[in-house]
Amino acid sequence: MSAVAVPTDTDEEARRLLGERLREARKYLGLRQEEVASYLKIPRTALTDIENGQRRVEAIELTRLARLYRQSVGYFTGEDEAAASYAPDVAHLARAASELSPTDRAELGRFAEYLRTRSRA
Repeated sequence: MSAVAVPTDTDEEARRLLGERLREARKYLGLRQEEVASYLKIPRTALTDIENGQRRVEAIELTRLARLYRQSVGYFTGEDEAAASYAPDVAHLARAASELSPTDRAELGRFAEYLRTRSRA
């Protein structure tokens, strides 16, 4: 059985991107590191290391963070490219809109068009 060599640059870059997405989601929700660290039952310094890409994230921690931040795990890992390409506030709006009735989504679309037109004026 042979081991597959994976470049460490790829791992470091992936951890950095994961940390950035986690930090952005936390800040978007207005949460402090102390609050999130307490929720995860880890030291605040460990959360700082995660957000800076200097510490690996356990699968259980990532699942709990995804639940807390109301995102999919795939958003944070970059596997959900569509969700990862949107700003956190836009992704949040899309998730909220997906739970509306078709009639309410149509009304929301009309309101968005109104806001877009108004901002051009």
